[in-house]
Amino acid sequence: MDGDKVKTDKPEETPADYMDMGPGGMVHPYLGNFGMPAAEEGMTARAGTRLEEGAAKATPEAVEDSLRTVYDPEIPVNIYDLGLIYSCEMDDYGDVAVTMTLTAPACPVAGEMPGQVAEAVAGVDGVGEVAVTLTWEPPWRPDMMSEDARMALDLF
Repeated sequence: MDGDKVKTDKPEETPADYMDMGPGGMVHPYLGNFGMPAAEEGMTARAGTRLEEGAAKATPEAVEDSLRTVYDPEIPVNIYDLGLIYSCEMDDYGDVAVTMTLTAPACPVAGEMPGQVAEAVAGVDGVGEVAVTLTWEPPWRPDMMSEDARMALDLF
């Protein structure tokens, strides 16, 4: 059977089945991103609009709660408890600046996660413009997780 192909119902893939995402990256129609370069240090995702003057600002707890609604798709723990949020600051106008990392630079959601975080925070009443900046320094380590996250992952 050397040289013979196994017959399947699945059509043979060709390079035309992939969408070009620029240098070094392709997107498969079913498998998603692969071969993508790691997300760059300083990449910033933005969402939201400036609050009207005099509008009430969100509480820090409300912003923190919004961060806890975003999950890494490969880990059943939210990004806040995973320790991926390095800083979250709100200014006098209700604008929020978040600095975050991911578990690894080649994380499959590296290009998407900051946008998801920006949208989640911008959805909080009393939040204006949101900027989420990705950093790789310091690198994420498992000891950055909260106790709740370690318990959820059986890492005691």
